[in-house]
Amino acid sequence: MEIQRLRDEELVSIIRDQDQELYTEIVNRYEQKLRRYALVFVHDNDKADDVLQSTFIKAFINLKGFNTKKKFSSWIYRILHNEAINYIKKHKRELSLDDSTEVLRITSDIDHNQEIEKEEIKTFLNEHMDRLSIKYREPLALFYLEDYSYGEISEILKMPVGTVGTRVSRGRGLLKKSITKNHGQ
Repeated sequence: MEIQRLRDEELVSIIRDQDQELYTEIVNRYEQKLRRYALVFVHDNDKADDVLQSTFIKAFINLKGFNTKKKFSSWIYRILHNEAINYIKKHKRELSLDDSTEVLRITSDIDHNQEIEKEEIKTFLNEHMDRLSIKYREPLALFYLEDYSYGEISEILKMPVGTVGTRVSRGRGLLKKSITKNHGQ
């Protein structure tokens, strides 16, 4: 049996029932993706690593409670989401969370019919994510950077699919305004 070819849910079953050492495969599969998502919250590699470590520990401890009929990726992203929020609450003074007021002050002289390609949004998100409030950063990062569907994002963030769509749309609009301001289009 080739471990790399197993679906996450199959691998979790083996880890729970036979070989806990295989959990390293889960870490290998998710470490970079989850670190990228943690950076959406804490904007610092060391702090993101702290969140990531607590996520992997919590996921391992709670692996027996994971329902293998559900998607593992949504489950572990939800754990990271909760760990990041807890980290932010615990370290409020060390972290500077931007609120949306700066972004909302951006002039709105953009043609709202103008489309920005997904790759441009990915690039801009990576460079300017901190300009958006957390409520827009989360769904945008999951949608554009991690390629999750609205349904999967809904599961991870525990919000209705319609709310996910609204936040992705509004966040994209805020980015368009920011692009216009910064690039003089």
